Amino acid sequence: MAKTIHEINAVIDKGPYAATWASLQTATLPAWFQQEKFGIFIHWGLYSIPAFNNEWYSRNMYIEGSVEFKHHVKTYGQHKTFGYQHFIPMFTADKFDPSVWAEVILRSGAKYVFPVAEHHDGFQMYRSDISHWNSYEMGPKRDILGELRKAFEERGLRFCTSSHRAEHWFFMSHGRLFNSDIDKTLNKGDFYWPSEKEQNAYNFSSKPAPSKAYLEDWLMRTVEIVDVYHPSIMYFDWWIQHEAFKPYLKKFAAYYFNEALRLGQEVAISYKHDALLFGSGIIEIERGRFSTLKHFPWQTETAIANNSWCYTETLDYKSPIDIITLLIDVVSKNGNLLLNIGPKGDGSIPAYEVALLESVGDWLAINGEAIYGSKPYKVYGEGPTKETEGKFSEQTTTYTAQDFRFTVNHGAFYAICLNPANETFFRVETLRKATEHQEGLFSNIERVTCLGCDEDITFEHRTDGLVIKTDCIKSYMPVIFKIETE
Repeated sequence: MAKTIHEINAVIDKGPYAATWASLQTATLPAWFQQEKFGIFIHWGLYSIPAFNNEWYSRNMYIEGSVEFKHHVKTYGQHKTFGYQHFIPMFTADKFDPSVWAEVILRSGAKYVFPVAEHHDGFQMYRSDISHWNSYEMGPKRDILGELRKAFEERGLRFCTSSHRAEHWFFMSHGRLFNSDIDKTLNKGDFYWPSEKEQNAYNFSSKPAPSKAYLEDWLMRTVEIVDVYHPSIMYFDWWIQHEAFKPYLKKFAAYYFNEALRLGQEVAISYKHDALLFGSGIIEIERGRFSTLKHFPWQTETAIANNSWCYTETLDYKSPIDIITLLIDVVSKNGNLLLNIGPKGDGSIPAYEVALLESVGDWLAINGEAIYGSKPYKVYGEGPTKETEGKFSEQTTTYTAQDFRFTVNHGAFYAICLNPANETFFRVETLRKATEHQEGLFSNIERVTCLGCDEDITFEHRTDGLVIKTDCIKSYMPVIFKIETE
């Protein structure tokens, strides 16, 4: 049974973590997170059935004049007779096989996985005692989250999950402005509840704030996920930083940390903006990155597609090189990459996404020693190409043979060329040899090898850098030089 607010408070009262920032800042990040570097996000839900434009279909289909509104009327008819809820019987997931998903993800080289537990649309992808609007009682009539957890953990993949419910407070509100299936008098527990007036997305003190009933419902739902599925990381999407959520978010964090301690589990919360106080969770950057090395672990999430998080029929896909260079850049700056895939409504993973994940996995099978368990160097890298910093700043970046990223691991230094471009001559300026008047970073380099290359590497350690010559590079895929000293 889902816990009541009274029962949640009782667990918090027992401690040791209290619902205060001072207490929550004492929690430590899991060691595994800083070792495993690469995870997979999965956006799959009711929005995967219309598969139109993006995962915000449930909101946009009710905005009169929008492309989603027009598409909906043309394809399914008027909203009064066919609303978002009417996609549920179509969500049968005939081709959903959690073991297939787990095998595909395992081949990608990812170490942890975040299937979405509940998106903004309010449809839970798990069995719940709180709401009947879930995948166990409706649609597929399966505990999607539970089946995935079992399949992932059987293969050594770490199970995490996410809740995007905070935005549901206003997400369906436009349907109350015209004659639709969203009733004008909604009650707690309804699929469309509460459908309040939409807020300014980045005004985190905007009014009217979510009601006490809604905030308590949010807390109970999120605690239920922890109690039943025990995720290693709980991820929250934007708008959770609204000031009305702060007391409830602190309560959740205290409950989560206390339960993890009782079970001997290492856990963390990942968040955006300033939802949590710095030092009490993992900072997330959506579709963006930092431009410099950071002293704290962080994570960026992006999707295989540039224009949607869920499957649609018009996806603009990234290339394997786009993903691999992003992973390298992020790891060199002390971050992790969370890469999203979007299965089709029937539960199958699109062929392109399978192939891309396999390409990433093939590269990691050869070069993973410079990624998994690595630490950043004194500087993240060198080269003429610079990245834009911040959320929603990602863009296709074309690197050169002079662009390097650095990591250290296994007693070695790794210089990763982001675009070798079939070159035979490379110079790493950072690895200059010391002179009487200029400090060098390495006094004596003993050996240089190229991961995945069998041919000999010749090198010269000079005052203007480490010069490497090789004929073994035959592609534009990033290549790693392993540098060892005495």
